[in-house]
Amino acid sequence: MIIVIMVLAFLLTVGMVLMSVVDTGNKVAGNLRWQQQAFNVAEAGFDAAWLAIEDAFVSSGWTSFDTHYLQEPTGIDLPLDVTYFRRLTNMELLELIGDFDSGTPDYANVLYYKQEYVPDGSGFDPRFTYTAFLIDDEAGGASPDAGDALLVCIGVVQMGTQMITARLEIELAIELPGT
Repeated sequence: MIIVIMVLAFLLTVGMVLMSVVDTGNKVAGNLRWQQQAFNVAEAGFDAAWLAIEDAFVSSGWTSFDTHYLQEPTGIDLPLDVTYFRRLTNMELLELIGDFDSGTPDYANVLYYKQEYVPDGSGFDPRFTYTAFLIDDEAGGASPDAGDALLVCIGVVQMGTQMITARLEIELAIELPGT
């Protein structure tokens, strides 16, 4: 009887460990799926910002990136500053440049802020949003060049109280005729 109880206890322990491993695998797969979705939303933000910037150069009279960089809050583009955008997590950065809960930016040069992306039956799903803005990649010391900029896109997927984010940073440059 004691041997049977010991064998059953051992099998119960092995069964619990296997259930835990399977459950952990499902959670990891789910997290990877949400991370991939956040990256996809960030890519959608890049696509939208790219089209808006291209249109601004063609029809709105942009000739450089000079006045379109995000320079506020002070220090966001300065590598030695505590508010430098690369020193902040994605959520810290989003809160720094606007009110994420209300979806409104605090600064004028934000191209998109908490822009909804995924359509659902009645409009857009508010769980999938992106934010995009331009940073002066020469700020803080390099020779000024208004012919290029760093486009930063942050994709956010909200699942209840949990937020999954992904950030893309893409260097943009103006092509001059003959170059």
